[in-house]
Amino acid sequence: MLGGKLNTLLAVVEQQNFTKAAKALALTQPAVSHHIRELEEELGVQLIVRRGGRIILTPEGEIAVKYARRMKALYDKLRTELMNTERGRKQLRVGITHTAESNLTAEALAKCSEENPGLSITILTDTIKNLYDMLSSYEIDMAIVEGNPAEEGLRSVMLDTDHLLCVMSVNNPLSRRAMVTLEQLKRERMILRLPTSATRVLFEATLRSINDAIENFNVTLEVDNIATIKDLIRKDLGVSILPKSACMDELRKGKIAALPIEDLSMVRETRLVYHKDFGDNDILEAIVRAYQKTAGTYD
Repeated sequence: MLGGKLNTLLAVVEQQNFTKAAKALALTQPAVSHHIRELEEELGVQLIVRRGGRIILTPEGEIAVKYARRMKALYDKLRTELMNTERGRKQLRVGITHTAESNLTAEALAKCSEENPGLSITILTDTIKNLYDMLSSYEIDMAIVEGNPAEEGLRSVMLDTDHLLCVMSVNNPLSRRAMVTLEQLKRERMILRLPTSATRVLFEATLRSINDAIENFNVTLEVDNIATIKDLIRKDLGVSILPKSACMDELRKGKIAALPIEDLSMVRETRLVYHKDFGDNDILEAIVRAYQKTAGTYD
């Protein structure tokens, strides 16, 4: 069980207020303050600074919170696995990016759960950075992300390869061409993912590799949600750079068009990332098979 003082620290950080944390924990406000003081004395560092009515973590406090969250996640995982073992069930928490949310990933996970009785999958969608943070703290069991993991202690298996294309309305004159040039693209209004997204990072890195830059393009809107971007594109409010896999349904139905860009090759891998100590190879193989079947690459 997570220690009471660490649990109090997490509550204070979550609520950003000692009084609200006390209410959430069914404690008095002095008891919460006492827990934090005791924890700071025990660790020999200051964890929290109160400034202008705000709760601010010190660098040491950030470290303490990171490990407290990891300990809580591991304890919750222990209880869940013991309960599921008794009931003959397996519960899996899988993190996916906003890009994966718009392609076949969710469908593949649903099929995997359907084909494996007793397997329950919870899907959490977040940025790639937050997904790696959740993996680190064991808040999720695995993540489906773009690219290779850089962190130690993680393993991965490639699920698919994908490439980025210029996506536009079928009413855009460029849609009748076989490809789009960079000069043509620079004359278009562009609706792009946020700078921190894997899609945007790959696009900008590819531009730099040919001595070009995103500043030379007319980026009029930045949107985190791919479904929103596709809706804006269908209304001919701009063009975008998106993974082909995220647009397959609309492309098959003729709702949008997607073209390669001259001089740009933007290929990426979709990988299943998990901890080195994840011991259920049957689950890993089931997810890989379900993904391949959904993508039409399973023999």
